[in-house]
Amino acid sequence: MVKIVGACLCGGIRYSTEADPVLTCVCHCKNCQKQTSSTFSILVAVPKGSLKIQGETLAAVQTMGESGQPVTRRFCRNCGSAIVSEVAATPTLDWVKAGTLDDTSWLQPQMNIWCDSAQPWLKLDESIPKFGGNPPFGG
Repeated sequence: MVKIVGACLCGGIRYSTEADPVLTCVCHCKNCQKQTSSTFSILVAVPKGSLKIQGETLAAVQTMGESGQPVTRRFCRNCGSAIVSEVAATPTLDWVKAGTLDDTSWLQPQMNIWCDSAQPWLKLDESIPKFGGNPPFGG
């Protein structure tokens, strides 16, 4: 069993879950690029409601995902660290931002998603599946 424990940059938010990750992926959508100020976001999906958050109350912003469905992005109101996203297209999952994990030694993305929005200069790992948009999660 993988230990999923993490925190925001300032330490005001801590989280954990006893659940195993459902999926790990790299998201290349434009919204993740804007939120991370980078080329992509690395995400760990966990069963909805399994994440226990301690500390300050998370701030939230709701945007329209590239799928056309809402995405609620929750973050530390003090330091701005993105913690978790709730995606209407995957209502049974919460998406933890992997950059906030205390230990990433186990992390191995299983797929690249929203590759149609990937930066053209980025070389994607050809050994893992890639999808132009959302993969067929069924959820």
